[in-house]
Amino acid sequence: MSTLPLIAHRDLDAVVAWRGGTPVSARQFLGEVGQVASQLPPGRHVLNVCADRYHFTVALAACIVTGRVSLLPSTHTPEMVRQMQDIAPDVFCIVDRDEGGVDLPTFRYPGSMPLPADNPAIPKIDCAQIVVQVFTSGSTGAPLPHLKRWGSLVRNVQAEAERLGIGAGYAILGTVPPQHMYGLESTVLMPLQSGAALHAGRPFYPADICAALAALPRPSVLVTTPYHLRALLAEQAALSAVDQLLSATAPLSPDLAREAESRFGAPLHEIYGCTETGQLASRRTTAGAEWHTLPAVRLRREGQVLWAEGGHIDSPTVLTDVIELIGDGPVATTFLLHGRHADLVNIAGKRTSLAYLNHQLNAIPGVQDGVFLLPREDGPDRVGRLTALVVAPGLTPAALTQALRERIDPVFLPRPLLLVEALPRNATGKLPGQITEDLLASLQAQAASGVTA
Repeated sequence: MSTLPLIAHRDLDAVVAWRGGTPVSARQFLGEVGQVASQLPPGRHVLNVCADRYHFTVALAACIVTGRVSLLPSTHTPEMVRQMQDIAPDVFCIVDRDEGGVDLPTFRYPGSMPLPADNPAIPKIDCAQIVVQVFTSGSTGAPLPHLKRWGSLVRNVQAEAERLGIGAGYAILGTVPPQHMYGLESTVLMPLQSGAALHAGRPFYPADICAALAALPRPSVLVTTPYHLRALLAEQAALSAVDQLLSATAPLSPDLAREAESRFGAPLHEIYGCTETGQLASRRTTAGAEWHTLPAVRLRREGQVLWAEGGHIDSPTVLTDVIELIGDGPVATTFLLHGRHADLVNIAGKRTSLAYLNHQLNAIPGVQDGVFLLPREDGPDRVGRLTALVVAPGLTPAALTQALRERIDPVFLPRPLLLVEALPRNATGKLPGQITEDLLASLQAQAASGVTA
C-alpha cells in the first residue's frame, strides 16, 4: 500500500483517548489535529515535549499531516538540544506547560479548540514519509539519527497489537513517556492503529497508577517497565483491575513476572526491540525464556553476524545483542536473549552478564533497587573491579555482600558496594550512563575523603 490512514478508528464517534475520565472521540481528535496543524510555525523538524500524552499525540499527528519530522532524542539536556540544532537547524519545540521547556523557538499548544467539523476526513499518509527521527549514541557520544517511515511504524505496531490481541474497545495506560520509542510505539501509535484508546496521563507513583487504572473502562492494558512494576507491587497492597500487562526497556525476572500476574490476575508480556529496528519480538515471561518474533519478522545468522529482516523492517539490520537462535538452520523466529555485548563481563576467565548480576542483586530481600557497574578501563591490561550501587534501607554493605556471595561467583562480587538513597533513573526506569558515572565518582570521592553521603 502506498498510503495508510492516520488512525484505524472508522467510526468518528469511537473513543481515541481518555482525559480526566472524559472520552475523546475520533471526530474531536481529528478536529484538534487540523487546528494545531494550521498554527504550526515554519520549520520541518520538531521537538515535542508535551507532558500530556493526548497533547503529544495531537501535536505528533499535526506534524505528520504537514510533513514535519518529530525528533526523539534520549534526553532533553542543554547539550542534547544543542546537538539537535546541529542536526536540524530549523528545529522548534512544542510545549503544553510553562515549566520544562527547552532553549529553542517554541510553539505553545493551544489552550482551547473550536468545535470539530461534523465529518472530518481521516488523512492518508504516504508510507514512505519520514515521520520520526530517533537517536542512538555513537562511539564519540554524538547522537546518530535513525529515520522512521510511516509505513514501517504502522506495520510494526499493528503486528504488536495482533500479537497481544489488542483492538477496538481497549484502553491503554502508560507509565513511560511518549517521547521514548517504547512509549511512542505502545502508548500512542498502537492505540491509534488498533482502534484502541490511549490514556492522556503518565502516572508515576504507584497510588496514582492504580487510581488511573480504576478510572479506565475495561478491557485495559498497563504499559510499564520492570522498575515501575517492582515499585508498584512493593508499595500497593491492593491493585486495580487490569486485563493485560506489557513491559520493556530491561529484562524482567520470572519471579517478578509471576508475582505481577498473580496479583493483577492478568497475563504479562515483554517486548524486545532496539532503536534501529523497532519492536522485534515478544514473550510471556512466565511461559518460558524463549522470545517469538512478531509476524513476518525473522532472524538470520551469517557467520558471527545476526540480521533482523522481514515484516516492518525496511532492510536487513544487524543486531548487536547476544542471541541464540532456536532450531537447526541459520534462520529462526524463536530465540533466547542472553544480553547485550556491552553488558558481558569477563573476569579471570569467567563470564557473566550485568543483567544476570543485577537480577541476583535485586532478588535479595530488602533491596529496593540496585545496579552493577563495570568501570571504564584506563588501559588494555588493567582489570577493572565491578561496583554496585544499592538502595536497601536497613541493610549493611557486609550483609549485602554475604547475600550476594550465596548467589554469584565470588570473582564478580562488587568492590565497593555503595549504599545510596536512590538511583538516578529516568522516566523509563533506565539509568543514564553519564549521570550514573558522575554519582559513582562523587560517592568514591566522598569515601576517599572520609565524608559520608
